[in-house]
Amino acid sequence: MKRAVYAGSFDPVTNGHLWMIREAVELFDELVVAVGVNPEKHCTFSVGERVDMLRAVTRGFDKLRVDVFENQFLVDYAQSAGANYIVRGIRTASDYEYERTMRYINSDLHPDITTVFLLPPREYAEVSSTMVKGLVGPHGWENVIRQYLPEPVYRKLMAMYTPK
Repeated sequence: MKRAVYAGSFDPVTNGHLWMIREAVELFDELVVAVGVNPEKHCTFSVGERVDMLRAVTRGFDKLRVDVFENQFLVDYAQSAGANYIVRGIRTASDYEYERTMRYINSDLHPDITTVFLLPPREYAEVSSTMVKGLVGPHGWENVIRQYLPEPVYRKLMAMYTPK
């Protein structure tokens, strides 16, 4: 069985993440979408909220499960999940440099786990959770971010930032 892990903070999950998930589901027998918990990183959404959002936007994928990992290297988590592959997205040259280095380190730790890089199409190449959160606030932000987020995530952000 070809099982892969696609990991991230998903704070929040974007259409770019969803594109990666759709592609990976087609490539592998099973995909584990893993929310990585980094205690050094301040997140807008709790781990539970991020898991719930991921489950909401991936409901139709039967070869997928959502999980959480913390305090371990991604490659160690992948091995514990029985994965033979790690899926990573490359949007920019700096992503490539970072991911290339991590691929070699991961290979040193677990040579049996292969890293697969996916290049998103142009419309998702600049989309990141940080970018989306940075757009919240100025007049008209609600319409601007809508194109970057799956509907359940958009509604969650609207509920969080719209005055009652």
